[in-house]
Amino acid sequence: MGSTGFLAVGAQARRLRTLALGAAMGVMACASAGAQQISDQQYVHYVASLWPLAHARGISADTFNAAFKDMTVDPDVLKLLHRQAEFHKTPAQYLSTAVSQERIDNGRAKARDYMSTLTRATRQYGVDSTIIMGIWGLESRFGAYTGNKSVIRSLSTLAAVHYRGNYFRNELLIALKILQHGDVTVDRMTGSWAGAMGQTQFMPSAFMSYAVDFQHDGHRDIWTSVPDALGSTANFLHRHGWRAGERWGYEVRLPRDFNAASHRRGQMFSFASFAKTGVTLADGRSLPARGEASLLLPAGRFGPAFLVTHNFKVIKSYNNSTSYALGVALLGDQIGGARPLVAQWPDTGTATGSITAQRR
Repeated sequence: MGSTGFLAVGAQARRLRTLALGAAMGVMACASAGAQQISDQQYVHYVASLWPLAHARGISADTFNAAFKDMTVDPDVLKLLHRQAEFHKTPAQYLSTAVSQERIDNGRAKARDYMSTLTRATRQYGVDSTIIMGIWGLESRFGAYTGNKSVIRSLSTLAAVHYRGNYFRNELLIALKILQHGDVTVDRMTGSWAGAMGQTQFMPSAFMSYAVDFQHDGHRDIWTSVPDALGSTANFLHRHGWRAGERWGYEVRLPRDFNAASHRRGQMFSFASFAKTGVTLADGRSLPARGEASLLLPAGRFGPAFLVTHNFKVIKSYNNSTSYALGVALLGDQIGGARPLVAQWPDTGTATGSITAQRR
């Protein structure tokens, strides 16, 4: 697109572009003060200032105008920023909801409905179908709730207050590229308050890199196409290094004299070396003969204990929270027919971090 591309944005945008620099300075000052607030006028000016960046990425004037037509700042998004900082749960609190019997039952029914899709995804990407189901269940309750906020509005609101620097500005520009590509229309591009989209909650950058047309209809539709959502999730995990045929981990029983302090979180040891110290599976059976894992004690020495493999780290690439990854793994296991944990969670535990709504 040549120099006429900017002219096509219209007289209003040309006028706003003249004021954009001063408005942007006001927005930055507001954000730097920690207020994370913005007036409607500052927001409109900020949007206008995005046009040169969008134009440089090949966004057409028609796409830009359609995306921001009648758009306003979303005050609810700004309110949620303050709530997120206080969102911490112990593993027991989080998992009691994440791995509820209702969610397990719904997951089993959905797995039956989409068995052929899951089988194909496992065959093509090597990812365990139960892990795909665990992610689908945690992210949107198997498609029941995918978020109803305008992704463009959410991202532009967060970008305008410079929340997390330029991260959301970049996600916004990528979202415009998705619109331009034609995978979804602006009215159907809905998601969470932070811009995560579809049945398995991809951020725009993740969509651009990992979404696939698993239904083979010419569009990557993670909003309404279950095959596209599940195939895209399998592709994400595959591209992040999922090892086919390897479990995420095992619940284990530690001997009374086990020296947990000698095992730093994330430090990998062979299953054979754990077995020599007397570690067994939680039901008393022997550990696998091959492979390696690290010790995970999410609630301390007297809560459930796990040996987690490389694939557990891959789950965390989807959401870097130990509680989230355990939720995915345990929900997936029980959807697949596994029994509940043997050990009980203590009344109190150590919170393992916020469960974010942002998908890379």
